[in-house]
Amino acid sequence: MVINMSYLWQEFNIKTFPAETLVFRDGVFCEDLSEYENAEFISDKNLISVNKTPKLPIHIIYIGEIAGNIDLNIEINAENSNIVMDFKTVNKKPSFLNISIKNSGKNSVFNGQIIDKNHKELKINVIGQHLVENTGILVKTRVAAYKNTLTDLSGCAKIEKNAQNSDSDVSFYVMADESARIILKPTQYINSVPEKASHSAALYKPTENQINYLRTSGLGTKEINQVIEEAFLN
Repeated sequence: MVINMSYLWQEFNIKTFPAETLVFRDGVFCEDLSEYENAEFISDKNLISVNKTPKLPIHIIYIGEIAGNIDLNIEINAENSNIVMDFKTVNKKPSFLNISIKNSGKNSVFNGQIIDKNHKELKINVIGQHLVENTGILVKTRVAAYKNTLTDLSGCAKIEKNAQNSDSDVSFYVMADESARIILKPTQYINSVPEKASHSAALYKPTENQINYLRTSGLGTKEINQVIEEAFLN
């Protein structure tokens, strides 16, 4: 059975699909919205463990408002697993998000996106660890950093020995107000020859051509800023 979660598309712009689901809202695991057979959530360790190869993808959905220290640990132990993560949040209080992904499932792929609207202070640390060959860990983070905020993004992709032919990407993109403070620290440790290994960090700024195009479409300054932000985040 797959739960109908059309409200996630309407409210959070998250498109659901046939999958096993693990849903978190405002930092709390929602058992009533989750439907899974081949994954396990261990609450005292904030751990999602995939120990059986699922017939459907596993969709991790993390939405709402965050504050304080948040840990999410993901361990992929089953072969041929497909895990997708949508992390769309807002923080109005200082928040520290630590996400750890360990992939020891041969031919298994983790594909995640983290999107946040930072109104205060946000620190994110992403660690992706490839433990066997032919694994994928792809995590892209996008943050809209508002006036007088601090955004500190760090990440590390680790391709361990005997994890050859892996596909690894931990990347950060920020659209920031001129008064915002931004720290970007992507790193890699490669101990086996990968299929692909990349990381990047970039600040996004709209071009004059983009702004002028929207202005000639009849949009005011506030509307232009909203359109550009949503296009960047989504």
